[in-house]
Amino acid sequence: MSLGFSVYFGLDNTKDENIQLLKDANELGFTRIFTSLHIPEANYDILKVEVREFFELAKQYDMDIISDISPNTFKFLDLDNMDLKGLRDMGVKTIRIDFGYTEEEISNMSKNDYGIQIQLNASTVTESFFKNLDKFSPNYENIDALHNFYPRIGTGISEECMLEKNKILNDRGIKVCAFVQSNNRKRSPLKDGLPTLEDHRNKDVRQAANHLFAIGNQSVFIGDSLPSKQELNDLANLFTEGVELRIKVDTKEKVSLKLLEEIYSSRTDGARDAIRASESRLILNGNNIKPENTVDKNYGDITIDNEGYKRYMGELQILTTTQAHDARINKVASVLQDDFYLLKYIKDGKKFYFRKV
Repeated sequence: MSLGFSVYFGLDNTKDENIQLLKDANELGFTRIFTSLHIPEANYDILKVEVREFFELAKQYDMDIISDISPNTFKFLDLDNMDLKGLRDMGVKTIRIDFGYTEEEISNMSKNDYGIQIQLNASTVTESFFKNLDKFSPNYENIDALHNFYPRIGTGISEECMLEKNKILNDRGIKVCAFVQSNNRKRSPLKDGLPTLEDHRNKDVRQAANHLFAIGNQSVFIGDSLPSKQELNDLANLFTEGVELRIKVDTKEKVSLKLLEEIYSSRTDGARDAIRASESRLILNGNNIKPENTVDKNYGDITIDNEGYKRYMGELQILTTTQAHDARINKVASVLQDDFYLLKYIKDGKKFYFRKV
């Protein structure tokens, strides 16, 4: 799992703002940078000057610069067409193929000798594209995919579309990335955000990224021009290997509070009425839990079995149905209703954890 941000030279940010963004993101563990070198609204006189300086600094930080390319990109950078060595020497580690190249050319690029990775447009791939690509024996180990972002309101893709495209890619061992928007400085000219999923437009960075990781994306990029330091922090502090659930806590009991701080794996033998944590009884480690708040319970409530349930004491569950009062079961917290949609992804060993709000 990795995190990235975006830079658009000659558009919204000053040179100093872009460099500070690079430094801030690097300090927080971001490792990837997306940039587009064919933006119609950009000031190309400024663009040429800034690109090489920024790329050189990013090289020093060992960042993965991802540049979308077309034949015009090489001309703009004063390189011969398809000069991958020239791109590598500038600091570009990944090239995103957007348009203008055949399947044979893409396959040949995937087998380059310069260590440059090839990135496909994840939002537009089809089975027929791969059927044609396979004719030329591409090096799939050197290919990943990044979804589009969508500046116009109403044009972002659906979750169903993303899952369909991701399956096509994952079936070939290709890792997939996607965008979330910033709510700080949105990219010109529309300034309506740059998410991949339309459901994420105007959503909080952390919530949107949590959803993308939950459905199997391996990297998340902030799409807009200048994310705030808080947005960078929020994304950097997200545990990307599991689903984060925001909760309201209903207990002051110390053992239960400690159990709510752990990271759990969902059981692979999924229960009908609840998501069961695999590790909670082991984590209990000999502690005792007294009956507390043994009330009727609703969908999304989090329960821990007390001493009345004997060997099940410490069993932690997230309920997916209503349950009547049981003196052996303590209600200790509730998942926020806005996060209910995340529960369907927690199955078959998927990790999850809680964030108190």
